[in-house]
Amino acid sequence: MNAPHASPVSDSAATPHRPIQALPDQLISQIAAGEVIERPSAVVKELLENALDAGSTQITVRLEQGGVKRIAITDNGRGIPPEQLPLALARHATSKIASLTDLENVSTLGFRGEALASIASVAQLTVTSRTADAPHAWEITGSQFGTVAPASGAQGTTIDVQDLYFNTPARRKFLKSEQTEYGHCAEVVRRIALARPDVSFSLSHNGKTVDHWNVGEFAKRSAHILGDEFANARLPLDESAGPLRLHGFVGLPTASKARADGQYFYVNGRFVRDKLLTHAVRAAYQDVLHGDRYPAYALSLMLDPALVDVNVHPSKIEVRFRDSRAVHQFVFHAVSRALAQTSAVSFGNLPQQAGEGDNQPPAPAATGNTGGPLPWIREQQQQTFSAQFAEPPRPYSFGGNSGFGVRQNTEAYGSMFRSDSAAGGSTPGASSTPSGPAAGYPGSAAAPTPAPLPEGDFPLGFALAQLHGIYVLAQNQAGLVVVDMHAAHERILYEQLKTALDGNEIFLQPLLIPVTFYADPVEVGTVEEHQETLSALGFDIAVMSPTTLAVRAVPALLKNADAQTLARDVLRDVREYGGSRVLLERRNELLGTLACHTAVRANRSLTLPEMNALLRQMEATERSDQCNHGRPTWTQMGLSDLDKLFLRGQ
Repeated sequence: MNAPHASPVSDSAATPHRPIQALPDQLISQIAAGEVIERPSAVVKELLENALDAGSTQITVRLEQGGVKRIAITDNGRGIPPEQLPLALARHATSKIASLTDLENVSTLGFRGEALASIASVAQLTVTSRTADAPHAWEITGSQFGTVAPASGAQGTTIDVQDLYFNTPARRKFLKSEQTEYGHCAEVVRRIALARPDVSFSLSHNGKTVDHWNVGEFAKRSAHILGDEFANARLPLDESAGPLRLHGFVGLPTASKARADGQYFYVNGRFVRDKLLTHAVRAAYQDVLHGDRYPAYALSLMLDPALVDVNVHPSKIEVRFRDSRAVHQFVFHAVSRALAQTSAVSFGNLPQQAGEGDNQPPAPAATGNTGGPLPWIREQQQQTFSAQFAEPPRPYSFGGNSGFGVRQNTEAYGSMFRSDSAAGGSTPGASSTPSGPAAGYPGSAAAPTPAPLPEGDFPLGFALAQLHGIYVLAQNQAGLVVVDMHAAHERILYEQLKTALDGNEIFLQPLLIPVTFYADPVEVGTVEEHQETLSALGFDIAVMSPTTLAVRAVPALLKNADAQTLARDVLRDVREYGGSRVLLERRNELLGTLACHTAVRANRSLTLPEMNALLRQMEATERSDQCNHGRPTWTQMGLSDLDKLFLRGQ
């Protein structure tokens, strides 16, 4: 007979029965410390928040052995009167709230009154403080039962924490290496310093000053903390709606990172990691940043304290909003509008990238036409951009097969965009192919003199040549513009598709001969189940047999693309995410895929009018500084940059 199964826990190991009893205060504090003081960086956070709540304008942080050996924080705040020092170390003693009404309207960083008591229960703690009217400082060591004695010190408070977790060795074993713990502490200091540019901070480790931030503007503080890459590729943001205000900086997609370590979001001055806010910002970037890259930003949301609950998590790093949907929509639309400014017209990045020098001409002024097409586009609004990419005549190849890969057409680009036909210039879209082997060759009698560049209307200038079938070279008043034609066209098509879908204006282009292809049963079933979704996206796909599908119409904007490839991409996304989710959540990513497949490919020879048409469309398109994947679509080389390359003036 088999023995009965043994209990997972033997009788000898079972918890003994004990009567209910009150825990001693020391054990209560140590339990609380396990929630509040999980590592040295948590000590730094709590003490810095107390220093700021005390009205400090100068704060010094000194660490030893990553904060495990010592954390000493000195401020010049109001200080603590000597008779209140024991109370400051008592559990749940605070000057910041006194009632439930105060708790529901918290305007300070700290409010629970348990940080110092928790720290004192797991470390050697000394508090030295002096108020403005006191003749000298006072200090207390250990716990609330310690002796208050006279001490030396300037106005403010110094809290010295030594030998963290000396009496809880099990907790100390879970700490990481010295550099890891120091890294967490330094990050906490950076987060808090970024939120308060009106306060100077100094950070030292093992006796060596690591960083120092003087009082200054938020723009300068954020550049110091997030780095030059962010400072050179950021957009200012300041929007308000009712009780909500969002301000700060959002990084361009070109400043994205492989990790989410460049994201700083504050709610009423408190650094938070809130899923709602993170999702709102990420959704705003979906138009310009697909894939596994993370945007960088430093944003501060200000609102009535009664509209947000900060008493959600012991570390106070999570919050809960009374109207979460309204906050999400406000943040999403505010960041989206800021990112929509990234175009050659509205962003105005020519002066920043052109460089400075005596030979640098003034950059063209922004036209302010971001709300509609530029003048040339308005005259050509009946022409779609895809139609302008009809098979072009082969442009003149400078130097034959010289290997330089430069295709050049030297027709006067200035005359091509004159509306007055009497000026003798060709109309936009007309062929500019040279009439003979030497026609337009620089220096030949047939070469016309280029007309002066128009002032202001065309920030990207006018095309000069095509390089390796990939890049368009253009000249503007600031110097040389280099455009990635595929990335630029991809952005233009994407915005057109998105606008058309938003306005229910995606027109179907019937195919003269339907494109049939083999399909598996899942693809056939997807077509049968999601006809409405496919029609909304501009596709007419019919089931011809259990193994055959026919594409009878595609979106008019994508009529030159491979119909079979587009159909398979659409069916894959609809199948994986469902029809409604594709239209609501995955819509932009799907449209980006369609635009990428349809955009003009590398090694495609463009005529000069086609290159200029691309430049004009870029100037009229929001977010045209980046493609759908966050890569830059164009860059500017100023005359001073070119002068440096060729050592001119040296």
